[in-house]
Amino acid sequence: MTASAEKFTRQTLLDVQSLTPSLFTLRTTRDPGFRFTAGQFVRLGVTKADGSTVWRAYSVVSSPFDEYLDFFSIVVPGGEFTSELSRLRVGDTLMVERQATGFLTLNRFVDGRDLWLLGTGTGVAPFLSILQDFEVWEKFERIILVYSAREARELAYQSLIQGLAQREYLAEYAHKLTYLPLVTREQHPGALHGRITTLIANGELERAAGVALTPEHSRVMICGNPQMIDDTRQLLKQRDMQLSLSRRPGQVAVENYW
Repeated sequence: MTASAEKFTRQTLLDVQSLTPSLFTLRTTRDPGFRFTAGQFVRLGVTKADGSTVWRAYSVVSSPFDEYLDFFSIVVPGGEFTSELSRLRVGDTLMVERQATGFLTLNRFVDGRDLWLLGTGTGVAPFLSILQDFEVWEKFERIILVYSAREARELAYQSLIQGLAQREYLAEYAHKLTYLPLVTREQHPGALHGRITTLIANGELERAAGVALTPEHSRVMICGNPQMIDDTRQLLKQRDMQLSLSRRPGQVAVENYW
């Protein structure tokens, strides 16, 4: 897949951090003209040794107002794109398409009191951008971030999440956030143990959040493993919670991130 020179800008890699052998974060410079809405994704391009370019879509982790762009990536074994991306070092060039897209954004919901953000693995990325944007804090009374990983070491951006309460522009709203990390393959202090679907089905997630999942008050964003999304949607459907569409506002918005 190719993109014309007018459709992308060349950005410089500012930082690369390996979380585990298969997970890493990266930060690039940002073109002054690049605009996106919190929750959207953009295609990144890397040049292979043979001169060809490979493109993949990544949700933006950083705030729409930051002067840089943050991304969260998994290394797919033998994957054409992530194998190249994981080899990049600070100072290398990454191509960023000019046009961001995606519908996992707050305008999917016309109302609601409580916002649930359910993410697995790198699917937490769009929620981190949303949480750094002021709009979500004004729009909802309660925000519940549920971040699931297989092992505790795979929980990325912990300092960012914990530091939201210290941000001056969020100081009076920080009480609205409940953060619930989940670890599925080991017991970890401070984290729930089990899959998102299991903890919804047995009521443990709502008990931990101190708030019920209801069609009247809850609006739910889901991002991550497609199977998790399908299973979670079915559980929510049993509670009369439907996908929010432009022609029919609902309670659920999803994005496959795999």
